[in-house]
Amino acid sequence: MSSGGGGGGGGGSSAPGRFADYFVICGLDTETGLEPDELSGENFEQTPLRRTFKSKVLARYPENVEWNPFDQDAVGMLCMPKGLAFKTQADSREPQFHSFIITREDGSRTFGFSLTFFEEVTSKQICSAMQTLYHMHNAEYDILHTPPTNDKESCSSTGDCNGTSVSKLQRFNSYDISRDTLYVSKCICLITPMSFMKACKKVLEQLHQAVTSPQPPPLPLESYIYNILYEVPLPPAGRSLKFSGVYGPIICQRPSTSELPLFDFPVKEVFELLGVENVVQLFTCALLEFQILLYSQHYQRLMTVAETITALMFPFQWQHVYVPILPASLLHFLDAPVPYLMGLHSNGLDDRSKLELPQEANLCFVDVDNHFIELPEDLPQFPNKLEFIQEISEILMAFGIPPEGNLHCSESASKMKSLRACDLVSDKRNGNIAGSPLNSYELLKENETIARLQALVKRTGVSLEKLEVREETSSKKDLKIQCDEEEFKIYQLNIQIREVFANRFTQMFADYEVFVIQPSQDKESWFTNREQMQNFDKASFLSDQPEPYLPFLSRFLETQMFASFIDNKIMCHDEDDKDPVLRVFDSRVDKIRLLNVRTPTLRTSMYQKCTTIDEAEKSIELRLAKIDHTAVHPHLLDMKIGQGKYELGFFPKLQSDVLSTGPASNKWTKRNAPAQWRRKDRQKQHTEHLRLDNDQREKYIQEARNLGSTIRQPKLSNLSPSVIAQTNWKFVEGLLKECRNKTKRMLVEKMGREAVELGHGEVNITGVEENTLIASLCDLLERIWSHGLQVKQGKSALWSHLLHYLENRQRRTTSGSFSTSGILLDSERRKSDTSPAMSPLRISLIQDMRHIQNISEIKTDVGKARAWVRLSMEKKLLSRHLKQLLSDHELTKKLYKRYAFLRCDDEKEQFLYHLLSFNAVDYFCFTNVFTTILIPYHILIVPSKKLGGSMFTANPWICISGELGETGVLQIPRNILEMTFECQNLGKLTTVQIGHDNSGLYAKWLVEYVMVRNEITGHTYKFPCGRWLGKGMDDGSLERILVGELLTSHTEADERQCRTPPLQQSPSMIRRFVTISPNNKPKLNTGQIQEAIGEAVNGIVKHFHKPEKERGSLTLLLCGESGLVSALEQVFQHGFKSPRLFKNVFIWDFLEKAQTYYETLEQNEMVPEENWQTRARNFCRFITAINNTPRNIGKDGKFQMLVCLGARDHLLHHWIALLADCPITAQMYEEIALIKDHTLVNSLIRVLQTLQEFNITLEASLVKGIDI
Repeated sequence: MSSGGGGGGGGGSSAPGRFADYFVICGLDTETGLEPDELSGENFEQTPLRRTFKSKVLARYPENVEWNPFDQDAVGMLCMPKGLAFKTQADSREPQFHSFIITREDGSRTFGFSLTFFEEVTSKQICSAMQTLYHMHNAEYDILHTPPTNDKESCSSTGDCNGTSVSKLQRFNSYDISRDTLYVSKCICLITPMSFMKACKKVLEQLHQAVTSPQPPPLPLESYIYNILYEVPLPPAGRSLKFSGVYGPIICQRPSTSELPLFDFPVKEVFELLGVENVVQLFTCALLEFQILLYSQHYQRLMTVAETITALMFPFQWQHVYVPILPASLLHFLDAPVPYLMGLHSNGLDDRSKLELPQEANLCFVDVDNHFIELPEDLPQFPNKLEFIQEISEILMAFGIPPEGNLHCSESASKMKSLRACDLVSDKRNGNIAGSPLNSYELLKENETIARLQALVKRTGVSLEKLEVREETSSKKDLKIQCDEEEFKIYQLNIQIREVFANRFTQMFADYEVFVIQPSQDKESWFTNREQMQNFDKASFLSDQPEPYLPFLSRFLETQMFASFIDNKIMCHDEDDKDPVLRVFDSRVDKIRLLNVRTPTLRTSMYQKCTTIDEAEKSIELRLAKIDHTAVHPHLLDMKIGQGKYELGFFPKLQSDVLSTGPASNKWTKRNAPAQWRRKDRQKQHTEHLRLDNDQREKYIQEARNLGSTIRQPKLSNLSPSVIAQTNWKFVEGLLKECRNKTKRMLVEKMGREAVELGHGEVNITGVEENTLIASLCDLLERIWSHGLQVKQGKSALWSHLLHYLENRQRRTTSGSFSTSGILLDSERRKSDTSPAMSPLRISLIQDMRHIQNISEIKTDVGKARAWVRLSMEKKLLSRHLKQLLSDHELTKKLYKRYAFLRCDDEKEQFLYHLLSFNAVDYFCFTNVFTTILIPYHILIVPSKKLGGSMFTANPWICISGELGETGVLQIPRNILEMTFECQNLGKLTTVQIGHDNSGLYAKWLVEYVMVRNEITGHTYKFPCGRWLGKGMDDGSLERILVGELLTSHTEADERQCRTPPLQQSPSMIRRFVTISPNNKPKLNTGQIQEAIGEAVNGIVKHFHKPEKERGSLTLLLCGESGLVSALEQVFQHGFKSPRLFKNVFIWDFLEKAQTYYETLEQNEMVPEENWQTRARNFCRFITAINNTPRNIGKDGKFQMLVCLGARDHLLHHWIALLADCPITAQMYEEIALIKDHTLVNSLIRVLQTLQEFNITLEASLVKGIDI
């Protein structure tokens, strides 16, 4: 809403506090005659009575007020959005009331209320013009519909149907000047600074009644209009006001500054029209800033739904395009690639399927009249949705409104009847409705009587004030309310529902202030760098929230409305200049926190019901019981005799001389300007000296935030092609800016995270948040692709473009003009480079599309487009693919209008350039999301060439594990070193177990490394080995567990996929050969070894400090190159006595000797202390278990297993202590060995103890075949 919350309005202090700024009359200008309104849609197929003609503003009083300049085009368009309507005496001619909003350039709002009624056309010219139009129309109609005469049967059949259609036309809307009376619509309208809808409606209805009732009103109409324009003040905040209409008093009241802002539309109607479930879903869409399109035959319904949804968002405010009534001439706005909330008028004839909407990928479509809502895909649930719906339903039931919506008010009641019974059943299941379905029928019945009463009141214009004898039914008997009960009920229901909604946010954001990042620099520089600044610590806030809230909250924190809310908070340091909305919200939050004093309720997903209802109701009741201010009564004006007379049934042209200016001095504004207002002025001057005043601040915030909202409201006046082009140009700029900010934000998040892994900064992104960012990138792409579409096909514009592209390519390949669809980036491999490697994957947009089409789990176009974007992001090809897609200029020309974003070359280039920056980071946004799909994996095993790999006779096997699962043992056909197989998505790969069955003469195999590639995402993992598999070779191992690393491919440079250095090398050759030829082992000194241990343990500690969704592979930290196993290996190799040449001694040999020593001690019962004894027993148990495993792992493999199990069971530090004191150590280690240095051993034990607080779970492949 505007700065003043719901009642925002007149330009602040300069405007005198008058209730209404203008009184306007619109209608047919008999001077200019009938002008068809081309902008209002296809006119000429319609019969003339059904066509729309231009309406004009006939009069306005006063001419102009300086604080709210009159916008003739906007008012004319919104008073009669469909132009003039003609009817004959045969049609129904009920007056229709609707309200509208005009948003000015600066975002402030003015409210309009108009009553449209029909008057007889007295001008002969107009009647005969209508007759002429009919003659022309009928002549054309006959030409088009004459039946062919050649064939009898066809003649009769067409004749029949033709007959019916013609007679229908005659019955419904023909016009014969001699027989029919012609009526035309006219409208009277109030333009006001605040939205007092009920009061304005009464004023207009009573004025109209004065013109149509047989008795003239007590005073001339001018007196009443003068009174409302110049003598009725705006009620000050927290006060009520009574003034006189033509026939009865009218009451309005305005909430105080500590209550929810002014809102005067009946919430009841929205729930009756849509039902609770739909309202909550629509509310969720609005909060997440989806595009929302409301559709109804009634302007007032569009307005009521739009205003209610935005009011219920308190304390947040809709920041984007807001046009609750979209005039027909602005339909091209539905193209807008920005979030919007718009209302579209339906003519009641066409159904939804006729509606051509440019983009539906993230559109929420609400068919208000038919109780029906279409939601965007993957809409997250509002937190605690069921309990929330339950709480709202209880209130509705208390007021006799069935939670599933009320069927009287929906057009297609018949449709609804069938729906209703089953709705009730399902609602019952969800726990929406208390009690039996029966009681809601009872309520319906009561409702009918209420509705009848209301209708009666409307018809007779009797105010129910006379009926005040009826006892008030509520429990508070003592107060006599001044307005009628029905109206009071509406007030009550409104405030109760609004409090319940507001309470959701006060609970959800009770401690938001803690997470607001206050800028370190002064405001001016903060503004200039606003775009780069983070204003809210999202990650910390989310980490405190219950898991089920995250999908909703993580997206909500990304919205413009949340950002603006926090900006406002940063801007307002002290109470005085706080935004009124913020002040109310903060005071509520403080109350909750006092109640909770940081008790767990904030953190849990326990549902806290609203407790503020009674207090809020009470204050309204008090205002209505004791009216604070009564305005001057209407009185005779100084008019000439004979003026002010008018003809019955016609709204007269009024005497402008008396209405053009107000009283010379407005006593009320001078004398009574409430003290609060004077205080405000003083404060205002005060703040101007101190810091930015409100207007300036507003301006800054506007500028700082002008991301997608460059166009809050379309200019309603000039609609030439150039203006439309300019508007689209603004959209294009907006899209580009949004793209720049999104890519930047995603990179900062991702880079931030990788920087953390390198030890800089703090962790700040969670899986949920990454998903949110990628989803919003997909939304942005959909919006860009649907901007300026010629013809819409399917729900996803991006996918439909891809399909067209695919089709074109297939056509070309069949015609033979295009040979290769993929690009081989590897074409120029160096000749010298003969090391075996996989043939590179082709980079092919079409291949990627096929992968997506083959995934049966994805059913919709929108889903396919999203999956394709995720896959391209993961492969770092998004920019490249889109560039290729758009390089087909012919296709782009065919699909898009000239002004479309995709046809603005510079912007398009910049956009692709921004997307290129995603290639700097690794996303797994495809692998991690589609966890159940089948993926082909390609395996390559590279044995050492030097050592007779070709003679190898045994049968090898392999088993691959990833974060999501493992393959099980795959037998590899002998001598085949490369193969492809399919299995369910394994996620990021972690380990490969490789081994053989030791059969044949030469069962020895020296494997250099294994490569595995995911054939869909192209991720390639390298698992270094560099050791023998075979009895009597190396450490006698027949199988090894290899730890893998993802290779980074430099897509943009040349892509020699398998030769790029891995990120962090996994176990290197050197380490693995250590035991084979001890003379080339790297000699580390004790300092370096200690450092290695520290690093390894540190890595594990960091791993556990990350949010669960982001942890990398623990296996790598244990068994990888600088992992714990290799660090401890260094410890035990330091100072290890080398035996005779050619005989290898392994650490495992030492450990086995130690075990034998402890076991003999046990038998000889020379046991020191108890503690020591359990440690020794434990140690022996583990060694025995590992030695007894059925697997053929070698000595180093066994050592690795021991370390992993020791880490898991938190025993490593005990074992080190044990071995340091063991006599075997003295025999097998030299004096300088680390293990013999007590101070070093003690610090080593201390470091290892830090692992005790973590719950280490080992990957299955590491501990297969061992049960301890």
